[in-house]
Amino acid sequence: MADAARTTVAQELVRYLERRGVTHVFGLCGHTNIAVLAAMSGSSLRFVNTRHEQVAAHAADGYARASGKASVLLTHLGPGLTNAATGVANAALDCIPMVVIAGDVPSHYYGKHPHQEVNLHADGSQFEIYRPFVKRAWRVDRVDLFPEIIEKAFALAESGQPGPVLVDVPMDVFSAAIDPALFARLEGGSRTWRKPSLDRDTANEIVHRLVAARNPVLYVGGGVVLAQATDELRAFVDYMQIPVAHSLMGKGALPDDHPLVLGMTGFWGTQLTNETCLAADWVIGLGTRFKEADCSSWYRDYTFNIPDTKLIHIDIEPSEIGRNFPTTIGAVADLKQALRALLSAAKEIIPHARDLPPIATRIADFRRRFIADNAAMAQSDAFPMMPERILAEVRKALPRDAIITTDVGWNKNGVGQQFPIYTPGSVLTPGGYATMGFGPPAAIGAKLAQPNRVVLSLVGDGGFGQNPAALATAVEENLHVIWLVMNNNAYGTIGGLQKSAYGLTLGTIFPSAAGGWDEQKPNYAEIARAYGCEAERLRSAADLAPALDRALRAGKPYVIDVPMKNNPTPTTGHWNILDIYSTDGPVGHVSTD
Repeated sequence: MADAARTTVAQELVRYLERRGVTHVFGLCGHTNIAVLAAMSGSSLRFVNTRHEQVAAHAADGYARASGKASVLLTHLGPGLTNAATGVANAALDCIPMVVIAGDVPSHYYGKHPHQEVNLHADGSQFEIYRPFVKRAWRVDRVDLFPEIIEKAFALAESGQPGPVLVDVPMDVFSAAIDPALFARLEGGSRTWRKPSLDRDTANEIVHRLVAARNPVLYVGGGVVLAQATDELRAFVDYMQIPVAHSLMGKGALPDDHPLVLGMTGFWGTQLTNETCLAADWVIGLGTRFKEADCSSWYRDYTFNIPDTKLIHIDIEPSEIGRNFPTTIGAVADLKQALRALLSAAKEIIPHARDLPPIATRIADFRRRFIADNAAMAQSDAFPMMPERILAEVRKALPRDAIITTDVGWNKNGVGQQFPIYTPGSVLTPGGYATMGFGPPAAIGAKLAQPNRVVLSLVGDGGFGQNPAALATAVEENLHVIWLVMNNNAYGTIGGLQKSAYGLTLGTIFPSAAGGWDEQKPNYAEIARAYGCEAERLRSAADLAPALDRALRAGKPYVIDVPMKNNPTPTTGHWNILDIYSTDGPVGHVSTD
């Protein structure tokens, strides 16, 4: 019988996580990690149990975005690790800090092909699966090295450009005895690093360039939100009075009703935003990668003309600077520190805050026209519902600080274009990896991180159908999360592209029920009730507002299945995929209804 008094790696890991302030661990059991689960029993850690590792990874992703600190994902070897891979890769491409702790085969069985080991090309190498997308992957080969590896893992996940890391642990290491002093010696070190700022000369040069510019534009990416620099951004914008465009991931860095917010750029950007960026003589990019969809595939004359427009680019990650556009001034800095330095320089160079520029009037006029032009769709009684009305009703029902998770399709592209976000960091969207199925479990993580805020997941039926088992976790955790399924009975965005390019919708549209929407399967309301949620399927456009009211007052998990017309999101930019499919003429996205 094992000595009950001995201290194992698993037990010390749990104590370490508690000392770090970790409160939640997301995951799924397996024979390689049950030593950790056993050690968590009676601890302050809350294990968030899921029915699939991808659900766990997306929930951990949502938690990290909503909490502003690294989340912890515990997974099993082999299929557990690969099931989680999609969610971890999604976090990686959006720079979300996460520490993945994975069980592995016993170290003394390397090369013997034990149960569930992936070793077709090398022995003991499952950690290599994550190497293309995590910041670093460690395999723990010695028990005494585990403490410093887990410490390095958290530091790396949260420093510089954040992102996931993997700590791969053979199951015999979890169960091995370890001297607690190896963990205790780490306690004296700092767990937050001093971050780089701009030197005075660089800050002064940037401000002088912006002051002299005829049509400057600030282009804001998700790095500003990750750096928790939104207050600093607002202070700088209010003083300098420069209009702000943003990427998809930068949405909400400034409230959408700020007088100088232009909106999102690129393929799904508005005409005003793209035209203003094209006319800029100087663009200052803050925490952005200048990604393809945000930049109209980097084609000239759609979103950015760099050059002739000159670019100032500030980012915490050196490799992002100059990646996609030539840069006149490039600076490696933490955005919070950089914006403080820029504001300080601005106050020395300009004695008083500048007056609101003429572009503010153009922005206000455009917003009024956009709302007026969209009014017919946003107020339409058509059923299945117009997506514009769904978004309008949801925005009207929610408080300003409600957290929204999106998925892929209209709920992501339409939200970026025409759904106002008023509180920084309150829209969680799968950006670079664009993972279908992100939204439903990410809402669980967000609610656990921010239990006192309203959390609503806008998700298509394609995305909701990917991971409905997230509902089981929500019920077990008693989480008041609302899922609104924008149900067009299709992979609608791809269906519209395929119909435009090839004149058919093979594999993109689901079969329709002969009896109409009342008979359409799956009925997500019925599925949700089977999991223990409150749920309803709408039968008219007028049903949505009262359904949202019921959901907001329910105090428990709630699913609203909303039949929706499969119309495309309007576009003003460009995307190179249209050229690839277009051999004889222009191709776009069309309605498949």
